[in-house]
Amino acid sequence: MDPAIQTRDLCKRYAGRIALENLNLAVPAGSVFGFLGPNGAGKTTTIKLLVGLRRASGGEAWIMGHNVRREPRAARSLLGYLPESPAFYGWMSAAEYLRFAARLFGLQGSELRLRQDYLLDLVGLRKARGPIRTFSRGMRQRLGIAQALVNNPRVLLLDEPTSALDPIGRKEVLDTIASLRGGLTIFFSTHILADVERVADAVAILDQGRMLAQESMAELRRKHARRRLRLTVGSDPGELLARLRREPWLENVQRQEDDLLLHVKEIADAERRLPVLIAELGLPLRRLEAEELSLEEIFLEVLGRGN
Repeated sequence: MDPAIQTRDLCKRYAGRIALENLNLAVPAGSVFGFLGPNGAGKTTTIKLLVGLRRASGGEAWIMGHNVRREPRAARSLLGYLPESPAFYGWMSAAEYLRFAARLFGLQGSELRLRQDYLLDLVGLRKARGPIRTFSRGMRQRLGIAQALVNNPRVLLLDEPTSALDPIGRKEVLDTIASLRGGLTIFFSTHILADVERVADAVAILDQGRMLAQESMAELRRKHARRRLRLTVGSDPGELLARLRREPWLENVQRQEDDLLLHVKEIADAERRLPVLIAELGLPLRRLEAEELSLEEIFLEVLGRGN
C-alpha cells in the first residue's frame, strides 16, 4: 500500500536559516504516526508545508498520492487539520460551530445533522452546553478534532494536540485519537514522549530540521532493546570496571552499588567479550541481563544526548 503521506528531500529555509532539511518521510496508510522532536525541531514547519500554509524551498510532498505543490486542491480535500492553537468563535455552541464548518464543505440538511451528531458523540461533546468560551482547553481541543473531521478526511494532521493540557485534558484527547485508529491516517506532532508511547504505531524523530530516525514503535524498541546490560559479579568489580573502560564496544559504564550498568555499541561483541574478561579475573558471575530502555532514553540516545 502506498504511503498516506510521503516527502522527498523536503526543505524550508527562512532568510538563510534552515528550518527543514531534506526530509524523507513515508507514513503508512491507516497508522497513528508520531512526529517527535524537541521544540524548534521543525515539526510545525513540516505540517504547514503538508497543509499548504507554507511553500517549500525544495523537494516534494504527497498526500494519498497527490502532489501538494502541483495538485493542491486534490491534496487538501483529503486532509483534516488541527493547528497547535486553534481559534473558535467563542459565542457559538459546539453544535453551531460544527454546523458552520460543515457548511463550508457543502454539507446541508440531514447529511449535515448526521455528521454533526456523529462527531459530537465521537469527541464526547454531545451533552456539552453553553458557548465555546466556557469550555476547558481539553474540550476545545476535542472540538478542534471534530472540526478537522467534518469533511471525512483520509489523513488527519494534528499539531501538538496535547500541548499545555492538564492530565485530564491530555487523556481525553489521546482517547479520542485512539478511538480513530484504523479509520484514517493520523499524523500528530508532539514533544511529549508519553503521548507517543501510548497511541503511536510508528514514529519519526526530528531535531534541528533533520530527521534522525523513522521506525515502527516495535522496530524502534527492538533496535535499542539490548543496548543496556546489567552485570553483577560476586566480588569487588573495581578491576573489571577498569578493564571494561578500555573495551571499544562499550559506550559507557556506570557503577550502581554492586551492579555495573553497561551501555554497549555492539551487543554481539559484549556477549563474546564479557565472559572472557570475567573468567580472566576469576570473578563469579551473579547476573547478566539486558534491560529495556524507556522511550525517553531511546529518544535521547537518537538525539545523541543520552549517557
